[in-house]
Amino acid sequence: MHKGIAIQSQIVTRLRTIRLKLALVAITLLNFSGREPQALAPAESRSAYLIDTIVIDAGHGGKDPGAIGKKGQEKDITLKVALKVGNYIEKNIPGVKVIYTRKDDRFVELYQRADIANKAKAKLFISIHVNSIPTGTAYGTETFVMGLHKSESNLEVAKRENSVILLDENYEEHYEGFDPNSPESYILFSLSQNAYIESSLLFADKVEQQFKKRVGRYSRGVKQAGLIVLHRSSMPSVLIELGFISHPKEEEFLLSENGQDLLASGIYRAFKEYKAQQEAIN
Repeated sequence: MHKGIAIQSQIVTRLRTIRLKLALVAITLLNFSGREPQALAPAESRSAYLIDTIVIDAGHGGKDPGAIGKKGQEKDITLKVALKVGNYIEKNIPGVKVIYTRKDDRFVELYQRADIANKAKAKLFISIHVNSIPTGTAYGTETFVMGLHKSESNLEVAKRENSVILLDENYEEHYEGFDPNSPESYILFSLSQNAYIESSLLFADKVEQQFKKRVGRYSRGVKQAGLIVLHRSSMPSVLIELGFISHPKEEEFLLSENGQDLLASGIYRAFKEYKAQQEAIN
């Protein structure tokens, strides 16, 4: 009796498997009927996975100074570090095209920064910033990827970085009515999925590991927040906060040539590791 039931179960399982295979064949035939499949040539297939173009975004600029310390401004620090990162990559990693959203002190709208990366079909978008807090003694680095904020402090970072859109005369049109000061606006971010979250998290972690282990900075870790500049980019993207300009000792480090070199080299090494790992997988 039990033997008969077992045989029947096996037959049912096999029939289901056959039906599934037939369904898949039918779907395949429907997809390709009337046209020949367009397979990538071997060289094209390999190039699709090469991380050969990146965009480096120096946060703020021009009429937007960003965070302001006792001695310096965010826009100047981010520009110097961004140019150093690009220089390291151009000199040491042949075949990688580096594009900058700005190479001097000019104002670039948030939507334009992401558009530059999208039009260039970049494989990675790196936005460089400096942190600040009105009160307290917070210090350290942190790297953000696109996501819904999970803490009040992450929301405050998102509000500060997104508030740049208010300097755009047509910000309601360019950002579809998004209000950077309204917590409700950030709920919209939860409705969109980031297809590049895993790669973004991987690179973000490598950046923080470099800052912690090689540069000797205190790492506040990898975090998520609703950042417009990351939301609009169509590739793995991160926003790096180099440190707190509101912290006297950290501001001194951020303004120093040595500090900027160390931070830039950390981002460069993270990119080198990330590129090698991703291309090896693909």
